[in-house]
Amino acid sequence: MLGEIIATACDVAIVLSPEGRVLSVLVNKDHHAHGQLDHWEGRDIRDVLTQDSRPKLDARLEFFARGGETGKPVELNHADGEGWSFPVRYSFHTIGPDGSTLLMLGRDLRPIAEMQMQLIEAQMALERDYETQREYDTRYRVLSESTRDAFVFVGTKSGRVVDANPVACELLGAERAELIGNAFAQEFDGRRRAEFLEALSQVALSPEAHPLPLETRRTRVRIRLRPIAFRAAGEPLILCRLDRTEDREPNGGEMGETLLAFYRQGVDALVFTDTQGVILAANDSFLGLADAPHVGSVKGRSLGDYLVRGSVDLRVLVENATRSGQMRFFATKLSGEYGAQVSVEISATYLKDQASPCIVYVIRDASRMEGARKPGVAVSDDAMRSVMELVGSASLKDIVTETTDVVEKMCIETAVELTRNNRVAAAEMLGLSRQSLYVKLRKYGLLSRDGGDS
Repeated sequence: MLGEIIATACDVAIVLSPEGRVLSVLVNKDHHAHGQLDHWEGRDIRDVLTQDSRPKLDARLEFFARGGETGKPVELNHADGEGWSFPVRYSFHTIGPDGSTLLMLGRDLRPIAEMQMQLIEAQMALERDYETQREYDTRYRVLSESTRDAFVFVGTKSGRVVDANPVACELLGAERAELIGNAFAQEFDGRRRAEFLEALSQVALSPEAHPLPLETRRTRVRIRLRPIAFRAAGEPLILCRLDRTEDREPNGGEMGETLLAFYRQGVDALVFTDTQGVILAANDSFLGLADAPHVGSVKGRSLGDYLVRGSVDLRVLVENATRSGQMRFFATKLSGEYGAQVSVEISATYLKDQASPCIVYVIRDASRMEGARKPGVAVSDDAMRSVMELVGSASLKDIVTETTDVVEKMCIETAVELTRNNRVAAAEMLGLSRQSLYVKLRKYGLLSRDGGDS
């Protein structure tokens, strides 16, 4: 009964001789973490302790050997086999007639150790999050202070300024501390908060909306405001980019309106892409050719997605436009969203004198012209004359073979000319491997044309 009481009062109890030999081991039946420890009996307890715990036990045994009484609890780490260890806090008590036998009552520390480890990991995770937040905050501050663009963050619900960069503060004629927290509408003449917020939201949600023309109240500068709506930590915000109207070219207003009207109402398709061929803007004529429902469905996609030969045609257009500034009358086919193909002629112009260089493509529907053209491949007079001379001196089979070689040579010459002697692009355009193209170039004496390999 006494053993059961002792075993229930603690997680593990050990009866120890003065020399440190285990006389008895009692384990709490409700505590299954330790398992059976009967094999400890008769062994030196030091054999089941870690290296750092043995000096603690020796010091406690020496204390009781000198006649000491119950002292402070001692934390010992047990190790019995590979990968099996646990920490226990023991309190020592002398028992027996002469008081030489020790009773060690232990409390398992693993739940406390696991909780401490969880707290440490949570603290480390918080520190990592704080460090990441500080890093992003530093990047944002450096970017906002070094950029030449003026921008202001405005709360969508309150209409108050959340933040503004130094360029925007200079443009609005106020300090950053003075702007933050104030209504953004009061920085412009003739603007009420509710109407101003509604106008910002409408322009931000419509990709085709025009920037808002405004005049600053303090500095009397005419600007155009371009809003972008987004969410940060669940809060809806609007990023307002402020551009000076005076920064435009002289007479740019009238000419800009004329060009914008041509862009919207023109018969030919107009497409603006970056230097990689990604579509930045396209007019309604292009949407009609591509069977696209709206401009948002084509923005961000590669122009090569709408060309029959894909990246091959796009590479030829981009490389020639960036190299010489323009490329005229490139004949290919445009593939719509639903697979319909239209024969087109494309002209490309590279606009490099811009803040963001881009390529403008004028795409014209050539399906009607293609129907009016004579079928077949145009053959030069010299090639036709050389074929006609074979009549009477060669069989029809030899004449057909000669004609095929003439047409094949013309196609290869055309592909090499279109790709500016780029053999890889020419092979892809003709549907040949690079090795097959080299064999045919050598066959027709075209291998050394225009300065060799590309």
